[in-house]
Order: sequence, then structure tokens, then C-alpha cells
Amino acid sequence: MKAAKHQIADLLSERKAEKRKSFAVLLDPDKINLSTFPKFLEYAAGHGVDFFFVGGSLITNYAIDQLISAIHEYTDIPAILFPGSSLHIEPTADAILLLSLISGRNPELLIGQHVIAAPLLKRSGIEVLPTGYMLIESGKLTTVSYISNTTPLPRDKPGIAACTALAGEYLGLKNIFLDAGSGAQFPVPAETIAAVRATVDTPIIVGGGIDSYEKADNALNAGADVIVVGNGIEANPELLPEVAACVRAFNEKLQSV
Repeated sequence: MKAAKHQIADLLSERKAEKRKSFAVLLDPDKINLSTFPKFLEYAAGHGVDFFFVGGSLITNYAIDQLISAIHEYTDIPAILFPGSSLHIEPTADAILLLSLISGRNPELLIGQHVIAAPLLKRSGIEVLPTGYMLIESGKLTTVSYISNTTPLPRDKPGIAACTALAGEYLGLKNIFLDAGSGAQFPVPAETIAAVRATVDTPIIVGGGIDSYEKADNALNAGADVIVVGNGIEANPELLPEVAACVRAFNEKLQSV
């Protein structure tokens, strides 16, 4: 069942206000085995995953609709589109991260694709989550930096990231997504997350390169509201319960205070 209008946006804002953290799993349609997917969904739900992000920079096997259908059939977890272009819009999703790539200067990803997507989104009734998307240098060229034809922000310049996020907030974007990219060598530095957290009031989503409990904990302590794991789970299936345990431990500390 599709989420009510603003339901997910309100949930993100409420959790941020309460300092509660969330865990999102990024699902790349090119890397999902549909025959074993239901079992994975039940596994993820059992470990307390809060959101599924569906999509990626480059999709060669369009199975977004099948993934979302299975998510709705086997779980109550929201399915949120993480689109690489306007071609990746699927109206059966619960919401879409409408990403404006504010770290780059490619007009297609700042506003161009959004103009094409706008009437489709209007007709679909899907919940739209306006999100400032910021790529952070991760130690190697990632798919998203190559496909987007943009240069990531320097990982050792947290001030630039903070000012960029603030500009996005002033432009009316409701979330900030700091991403090191799929398969990143290094995650977004804690210093960068902390600088952005000290500057903006929006929920902060952090992904890319989070492949251990320690890295998840660093991101949460620096100010991330949602942490996203994707490729790391494929390389290490135990990463999902590990990160889930980290988020759960952080939230349990809040309750004991």
C-alpha cells in the first residue's frame, strides 16, 4: 500500500527531532536475484531495516517494478526510489528521493531531469522527497561520479560540504544525502558529516563505503540520521545484521538516557 502524502517526510523529521537513527538498504536492480529476493526481504525485515532505497546510477536490467512489488508483498518497509534518471520512475513506489546533484555543476542533474520527471510524478501521486545530493571524494572513481560527469567534493574540505548543504537547504531541499558512491574505497569522513550537521537542520542521509560496525557508528555519532548500505552487503552478508545492531544500539542508548 502506498504511503500517505508526506508520511515518510514526516517520519524522517520526527526521527531527527528525537535523535533516532534509521537504516536503509540500497537495492540495485542489476544485482538482485529475484528467485531468492523474498528470502532476503524477510531477513532484512527481521533485522529491523527501516527503508529500502531502490535504484542506482546505471540500470541495465529494469526490474524496479518487480522489486517494489516483492517489497510490498513480503514486508511493511517503505520502498523509496533512488533514481539515476527520469527513466527510473516507478509509480508503485512509496516515495522518491528527488535528487538534485548540488555538489556538481551538471545542469541535467541539477534541474534538467527533474523537469522531465515532474509531470510523471504529479500524475503518480508518489510522495516526493526533495533531496540535495552531494558526492564526496572516496579514494577512487565511482560509477555515480563517472555517469554524472561531475567532480566529487574533496574529502578533506568539510567547509565546502557544509556551505553546499546550506545552499541546498536555503533553496528548499528537505534532505541532504552525502554519498561516497557505490563501491567507495573510503566512506564519507566523520568530519564532513559533523560539519554538515552543524550547519543544516534537515535530515542527513549518508551512504557509500560503510562496510563495518565501526564505520556505521562513526557516521551516526557524527550526525547522520539515516545510514545506507548497498554493495557491502553483497560482499559480506553479515554486514546487514552488523549495521542493524549498530543502529539499534545507538537508539537504545537514547532510551536509557
